Amino acid sequence: MSFGKLYTTEDNPRSTAIKAVAKANKLDLEFVRTAPDEGVPTEYLKINPLGRIPSFEGADGYVLTECIAIAIYITSQNEKTSLLGKTKQDYASIVRWMSFANSEVISSLAGWFRPLVGRDPYNKKNVEDSMVKATKAVNVLEQHLLINTYLVGERITLADLFTAGIISRGFQYFYDKEWRSKNPSVTRWYETVCNQPIYSEVAGKLNFIDEAIKNQAPASAKKDAPKKEQSKKEAPKPKAKAVEEDDDEEDAPAAPKPKHPLEALPKPTLVLDDWKRKYSNEETREVALPWFWENFKPDEYSLWKIDYKYNDELTQVFMTSNLIGGFFTRLEASRKYIFGCASVYGVKDDSIVQGAFVIRGHEALPAFDVAPDYESYEFTKLDPTKAEDKEFVNDQWSWDKPIEVGGKKYEWADGKVFK
Repeated sequence: MSFGKLYTTEDNPRSTAIKAVAKANKLDLEFVRTAPDEGVPTEYLKINPLGRIPSFEGADGYVLTECIAIAIYITSQNEKTSLLGKTKQDYASIVRWMSFANSEVISSLAGWFRPLVGRDPYNKKNVEDSMVKATKAVNVLEQHLLINTYLVGERITLADLFTAGIISRGFQYFYDKEWRSKNPSVTRWYETVCNQPIYSEVAGKLNFIDEAIKNQAPASAKKDAPKKEQSKKEAPKPKAKAVEEDDDEEDAPAAPKPKHPLEALPKPTLVLDDWKRKYSNEETREVALPWFWENFKPDEYSLWKIDYKYNDELTQVFMTSNLIGGFFTRLEASRKYIFGCASVYGVKDDSIVQGAFVIRGHEALPAFDVAPDYESYEFTKLDPTKAEDKEFVNDQWSWDKPIEVGGKKYEWADGKVFK
């Protein structure tokens, strides 16, 4: 039996979360293609007087407009859902982030991408202003996700599904490889949400772009412009040159990236990339580890055990694995100087995070403090001449043995490699 109709378009970002929760709740929701850009029928204005999308019309005659209200209503049809949080504060925070995405993020992203794809008139200054606003808004998410796996609490909620749908335009048009390296927290979170079945089953496979769309009028707009108008714009060449110079001046003041403190160390004889390739391409215990110990230079590198300080707060294994992945993402600036693995041992609500790293130099701080959350980990220097320390490294890099902590055995559950 049909639950109702959702009036929207196939790729409307405000509707992605609605479709996701409807499918998850097994609601038979009929999608009626409605595109305001193409004009809407008079009957639709009785449902939504402003002619906007999305709109919902229930089988019982109940009509609802505004995307946040519709998303919450559809989600709440499952009384046992965890997508609306556990507490009233959770629920308020979920609404808060949905409102932020719907007001601050999507409007600026729309002002940025729509003129570049020919859906709105192109004006370079307006596009630049929208880009600045979008960047400022998304930076709020970046700072929040720097220390949080999800937007609210320790599991995915409607806030994540909705905001991922909203920000998808950015990843579709602008958030290329360079942007993602500078915004690792939002990238990690977005990739995590996109890979959840509840989201991917309606949004499709995640595909990152390599290069952002350029801030210039779309080809169709240039082609359709009147010839007389074109000649006018092309005539004052000195002025066009001045604009180019202004652009160069904007690029010029960019400060050079500060050098990594470990760069000051002498060039090592053991090239870490050689070890990383060996680890990636050979059997770990049979080939890679013997090679490592044969070539390891204790005067150039040191070995470290890492322990997460707050194991009592860990819940789901996949969330703990995401926590490790987030930490590794934030270590990016030290990638040239570090190799290591960290793993989750145990089960849901009873797990431990441990790992082993080889780093350039003999101090942990210069290598790890590039990650703002490094203080959540304890670093213990290992002695490669001790058999037990050497065995610990082998086990941490092989993922084939349990660990024992406090007299209790924890089986390996999941792991991440930083290389």
